[in-house]
Amino acid sequence: MNRLIHVGFGNIVNTDKIIAIVSPESAPIKRLVQKAKETGLAIDATQGRRTKSVLVMENSQIVLSALLPETIAGRAQALWPEDEKEDSEEDAE
Repeated sequence: MNRLIHVGFGNIVNTDKIIAIVSPESAPIKRLVQKAKETGLAIDATQGRRTKSVLVMENSQIVLSALLPETIAGRAQALWPEDEKEDSEEDAE
């Protein structure tokens, strides 16, 4: 089932394709972003604002967002039905 979330400024991403939502501050993520920009695999959804999160997608693309990782993760979790939330909470324990 395709679930879509808003990642800022009218940009929407399919949650089923997200592998990770990370902060852009660390050196490895900065290198990942730079390489993706060089190879054309970066999608800039910041509208010129500062990048606050990087979404790593299944197809090796990355999406740059001006929203915090916690904000995007909260929106993604809000889309999960209650039984899936309970299953993931049990897996985390």
